[in-house]
Amino acid sequence: MASETHQLHFRPGRWIDHWDPEDSVQWQAQGQKIARQNLKYSVYAEFLGFVVWQLWSIVVVSLNGWYGFSFDSSQQFWLISLPSLVGATLRFPYTFMVSRLGGRNWTICSASLLLIPTVAMSLAIAHHPGPDGTGGTSYGVMLLVAALGGFGGGNFASSMANITFFFPQRTKGWALGLNAAGGNIGAAVSQFVVPIIITVTAAGVTGTGQRVVNLPIAGWFWIPFIVLAIVLAATRMHNLSSAKTDFGGYAAALKDPHLWLLSFLYIGTFGSFIGLAGAFPKLIKDQFPAYSTIQLGAVGVGLAFLGPLVGSLARPYGGRLADRVGGAKVTVAAFVVMILASLAAIRSLGAGAGFWAFLACFMVLFVATGVGNGSMYKMIPTVFAFRAGQADAQFKSAGISTERKTSAALGVVSAFGAYGGFLIPQAFNGALKLRDHLDESVKVVEGYKLGLWWLLAAYVVFLIVTVAVYILPYAKRGVRV
Repeated sequence: MASETHQLHFRPGRWIDHWDPEDSVQWQAQGQKIARQNLKYSVYAEFLGFVVWQLWSIVVVSLNGWYGFSFDSSQQFWLISLPSLVGATLRFPYTFMVSRLGGRNWTICSASLLLIPTVAMSLAIAHHPGPDGTGGTSYGVMLLVAALGGFGGGNFASSMANITFFFPQRTKGWALGLNAAGGNIGAAVSQFVVPIIITVTAAGVTGTGQRVVNLPIAGWFWIPFIVLAIVLAATRMHNLSSAKTDFGGYAAALKDPHLWLLSFLYIGTFGSFIGLAGAFPKLIKDQFPAYSTIQLGAVGVGLAFLGPLVGSLARPYGGRLADRVGGAKVTVAAFVVMILASLAAIRSLGAGAGFWAFLACFMVLFVATGVGNGSMYKMIPTVFAFRAGQADAQFKSAGISTERKTSAALGVVSAFGAYGGFLIPQAFNGALKLRDHLDESVKVVEGYKLGLWWLLAAYVVFLIVTVAVYILPYAKRGVRV
């Protein structure tokens, strides 16, 4: 039997005392099983958060025409990007909730909050304009309801801040990458499932042959799954008494210049993933409308889900590769691929290359963002452990105080990265406005090209910063981060 120093103490409310994943005896006896169990249910709850967060990206492209609303392109981009803006901002307070309430308790609360945006969206869409185009939910109310989708985006920060306490330093890249990937894939599932369920439950077609979709089901459909997440969190997850992202750790993280550098770089990886995921359905509809939704009998299938799907699946492998060779090297490689993929995507637009070449370019771009997401979540704890004096920071933690600082940093970094979900759709929106003087077909092509050029330039800056700060200086010291 393990000695008392290795024993976990279980208290009512599913609290655990004396948790130490770096203790190999405790980890092998009980810790690993408990950590994996909490990771599994954290992934499920976070997955639903991403589903809710990304609902508007696919619903928006069906509002006009099919459902009677008449929002222009700029208004649509605001409906797409506003959930990301709110979700990114919510990540700051969400980071503290794990330490205040416990990881299990806060997962129950955050999952319950997802019921608000799903119900509100369904009710708002159901109140659509009449046959004469009048009535229906106003654009101002739609913006408010879209903003509620930000509840789904906040979940990521608290989930990552919680899971980082459960795993030892040597496996954090894989564990956090898997946790994040399970959440990220919610964006893909949302974009895949919604076009199907709104068509298979449709009322049929109008007299003019226009398909009448059942758009409110896009919200109602997820409610049973959210309720299940609440129940599973309550009965299967745990609270760790050692999981304290206190204000001291938060203040220490905010004073560290590397927090801001890592936050900046994370805009380039996760910000690109979530921003492109949000803009991708509209980009396809504007550039290649025939491929926006493909009818397979009575089922409508969109292809936009493929982008966030491959990006999500690549994320844990980025983390695992970073566990082996170092997060900074993998992040550099990711930015190089993102630059090349962006350039190829620019060339595929309006050059007669066709939809499949365009799609292939974006698949490579999404994979690179996913790999970079995973590698950065290895970089963050490694950088803070090394700066705390841990020479072997790639594989060993620097103690609980650094863990708390790292937990706070994960929340802040994830929040800043999520602002990319607002910035990238708005970049495309701004680029299209700068091409307003052109004919409509030319405007769309040139506008999206300009937006991609802006992204490419940003990736070059991210690459330079990563090499200058996290490759060259650490290589001189004989260490890797």
